[in-house]
Amino acid sequence: MDPTRTLEGYLELARPGNAVAAGALTFVGSFVAGGLDAPVAVVFAVVATAAATAAGNAVNDYFDREIDAVNRPGRPIPSGRVPARGAAAYAGVLFAVATAAAVTLPPLALGIAVANLLALLAYTQVFKGLPAVGNVVVAYLTGSTFLFGAAAVGGLSGPTWTLFGLAATATFAREVVKDVEDVAGDREEGLRTLPIVAGERPALALATAAMAVAALASALPYLRGTFGAAYLAVVVPADAAMLGATAWGFRDPATAQRWIKRGTFLAAIAFVAGRATVVVA
Repeated sequence: MDPTRTLEGYLELARPGNAVAAGALTFVGSFVAGGLDAPVAVVFAVVATAAATAAGNAVNDYFDREIDAVNRPGRPIPSGRVPARGAAAYAGVLFAVATAAAVTLPPLALGIAVANLLALLAYTQVFKGLPAVGNVVVAYLTGSTFLFGAAAVGGLSGPTWTLFGLAATATFAREVVKDVEDVAGDREEGLRTLPIVAGERPALALATAAMAVAALASALPYLRGTFGAAYLAVVVPADAAMLGATAWGFRDPATAQRWIKRGTFLAAIAFVAGRATVVVA
């Protein structure tokens, strides 16, 4: 086996882009909670999130290797670049790194980390094949990166909860759209995802409705006077991108789920902008 291809396979298994992005979201949670006075805690929280996300990606690919052989044969395990046992061991090392970083943080942050780890391990074996339940678990895990970042510096503020809700709802919508994209492989594996059980169009209608509610709720920090015009100027196009992309899932699920993800990060930037103007003022 070519060592270069194997190394590339392990790197791809971790999805470094996703891991770094998750770490960035944790930083946003810390910043929104006013945590710049605790830089060491922020660093450990970011490392814990990035390592746990990478580990979760590896675990997911380990358990999904037969499904991926149909839906995504180029991924590291079905393509033969990474052995299944190697992927499991790799995930274990990454989880150890995440744990070592998390134990340095306050009890609330550590509690969130433990809950997330249990949810992550149970996701593929227990929740993934249940209609909508697996989507909700992934949505929580994504949104909780903001809660974890805030807890690492000592507090969960109102804007942090709003950010959690917006990110979780956007992720739920994206996961439903992805399930529509993956119907063929999921049906072959006997999974009971929402599009398979309820139908593709009803599932997409639910995702669009949920996104619309989240977009309306994102106005709360502005209406309450917590954040000002800078926040509104960024969150409105973010909401428009996420809502429009979810609706686009009826035509092109693959493109839609990518744009929902981009909209989520734009929404996170809105909270950064809102918090930054408060700090400057």
